[in-house]
Amino acid sequence: MAEGTLGGRGDMVLDPELAEIVDNLRTIGADIADVEVKKAQGGLPRSLRETLSAFANTRGGVIILGLDETQGFAATGLTDPADVAAGLGAMCAEDMEPPLRPLIKIHRFEGTHILVAEVPELDAAQKPCFSRSAGITKGSYVRVGDGDRRLSAYEVQVMLSSRGQPREDEQAVRGVGLEHLDPAGVDALIGRLRISRPYAFKDLTPMAVLRRAKVLVPDGHGGEAVSLAGLLALGRYPQEHFPQLMVTFVHYPTPSGSRPDARFLDNVTLEGPIPIMVRDTLAAIRRNMSRRAVIEDAGREDVWEYPETALREAVVNALVHRDLSTGARGTQVQVEMYPDRLLIRNPGGLFGPVSIDSLGEEGISSARNAILIKLLEDVPLPGESRTVCENRGSGIRAMLNSLLAAGMSPPQFDDKISSFVVLFPNHTLLSEEIVGWIRSLGEKGLTDSQCVALALLREEGSLDNRAYRNATGVDSRVATAELRDLVARELITQSGTRRWARYLLSQRHTETTDQSARADRRPQLLAALGEQTLSRAELVSRTGLGDQTVRRWLKILRDEGLIETVGSPKSVHVRYRRTRQEPLFPHGNSGRD
Repeated sequence: MAEGTLGGRGDMVLDPELAEIVDNLRTIGADIADVEVKKAQGGLPRSLRETLSAFANTRGGVIILGLDETQGFAATGLTDPADVAAGLGAMCAEDMEPPLRPLIKIHRFEGTHILVAEVPELDAAQKPCFSRSAGITKGSYVRVGDGDRRLSAYEVQVMLSSRGQPREDEQAVRGVGLEHLDPAGVDALIGRLRISRPYAFKDLTPMAVLRRAKVLVPDGHGGEAVSLAGLLALGRYPQEHFPQLMVTFVHYPTPSGSRPDARFLDNVTLEGPIPIMVRDTLAAIRRNMSRRAVIEDAGREDVWEYPETALREAVVNALVHRDLSTGARGTQVQVEMYPDRLLIRNPGGLFGPVSIDSLGEEGISSARNAILIKLLEDVPLPGESRTVCENRGSGIRAMLNSLLAAGMSPPQFDDKISSFVVLFPNHTLLSEEIVGWIRSLGEKGLTDSQCVALALLREEGSLDNRAYRNATGVDSRVATAELRDLVARELITQSGTRRWARYLLSQRHTETTDQSARADRRPQLLAALGEQTLSRAELVSRTGLGDQTVRRWLKILRDEGLIETVGSPKSVHVRYRRTRQEPLFPHGNSGRD
């Protein structure tokens, strides 16, 4: 039986997890993005190669053989599960390139045997994974929704380019010399480089500075030419040579697009070098934005629909991280404004180790166009002292923080390999009504990020640890602790465990905002203790409360001196008993911390 690790973690689907997965499938009535079910009673399906490729090229996933989707995911079982496991292991090792090493396990489930295989996502340096018998062009797939989609030739090329550092931005633009650059911009760059990076540039001549910065590169014919990065950063009019390396902005009148009497409200093309395109794109968005009123402590303040910082970071990222390979030079950066959202799309998906999950995390940064970004660190935006980009991996974090500070919903990111999309909902997350609802819960000590999560849950219904981190900017450790605290407070409920865990508002908080719905669990726990000494697990069993809830209220009771521990409080064997002190609950005190 094949063995391996899922994403390097070494975790395997356990029997309780399998029951959760199948129950979820039966509830939904269809496969989901990271789970594929096949009956497999006639042997391994040919389409299994497509799913193996798709999971390895996307975010990994779980394959379950022995369930019949047409019968409501009934456990039909496998005739010879050991033979199926051996065949799947051989398929992964011999027909997939690069070979896959999924975790494969046979489970006894509902009276029969089924097989579960966990397929890890490959590192970017190994993608795309494909079926050798079909070849890289026809045998490479990606997971979209609950299905497998074949990659286009361009998408395969994008994945191949991610195996190393793309160099399209440092290629020479034939026939383009210094006369095609803005002289003032060139002089400003040379002066700034000599000051900001004296070790590399202080004692060089102007031409030597441009060569070292790779504004000028060999043209392959014994001469020199301006690089693509130099042209995009400092060119007079780059679109003379690359017409589609520009930005288009369209403002649509309805959420679905045009209407009979108006196809669009504004439609402009933004050209020039990247600093000019950033300035003019932001001006176009601002020209079409409305203002909204925000009530602050000092009174009313009118602010733009979308924070300037978030817009600037999204536009800059789209321009500097776009794919500059030959296959993408016919596609422009697109900005689309609708009444309910703003969308910014660039050709080329995420590059290198960056993923949707890691966007905005400290220390996670990758530059597709390394020379271009390095130049733009020292090229200012028109009329400002601030440069176009910092190349510190802080752009996404700044975007998220500015939206959070404005009380708005977090952006939605979509990596499609051939394109990357940032979508800003035109929605005030922490509205006056939502803030009033959170206050009505009567919970003291909630963090700002917990309030944001509660607002998201009220609006969107559910979230997981990754969505919590993306919305609040906290790291995984803090997100886990704060979610557990919300569960302990009985504000939210958890379904599933480990990587399947999702969170919902507790039923009583979706149905009412009456503070009387708040539960004081102290009398219940004291009654369960009686005159006995019990463990936390025993109290969970006797009260029917969740473990996190019992843990929280035991701490409150200990702090109030109503119970004491027997054994070390840090021991897993610690037990609890009531003190001699009679419980006293002043009117209106619910014991909330």
